[in-house]
Amino acid sequence: MTRRRRMKIPSLSTTLVSSLFLILSSQLLAVAETHHHIRPGFLYTTTRGRCTPQFWSGRREAWPRMVPETSTVSNVFGSRVYERFRSDLTLLEATARNDEEENPYGGLVKEGSAALLNSYAREGFPYKPWEVKTLMIKALVSEAAAASQAKHFSLANHACT
Repeated sequence: MTRRRRMKIPSLSTTLVSSLFLILSSQLLAVAETHHHIRPGFLYTTTRGRCTPQFWSGRREAWPRMVPETSTVSNVFGSRVYERFRSDLTLLEATARNDEEENPYGGLVKEGSAALLNSYAREGFPYKPWEVKTLMIKALVSEAAAASQAKHFSLANHACT
């Protein structure tokens, strides 16, 4: 007597369910990836190097004496910033901002404030304090200039050690 082995053939419903699961999971991954590039979600990591705005807003290190935490952006960068920012906006508040995605001036003041702090506190930082102040004022002329300069400051801030 020979025994024949039966191969179990998946039912149509099992095949459909597994196919549907694969399609939906791939679509969810595609949607998640698209949204990730637009705006970070709830679970994400941020760069917290020693020179980033997040580092300075976290108060993990004493601020340079030339620009204490309570210094206002207008006192540090000059009267031209009155056009774009509150007169009582402090450097600490500027480094803690999170509106740079939709507001190029917000990104400029955030990254520019961190760059100024780095120019005083970090030896070898690519900008001198007077350069940061000058570039900040120059970038206030348009949203495009603000976004471009914020990107340059951000690159310097994230490359700093």
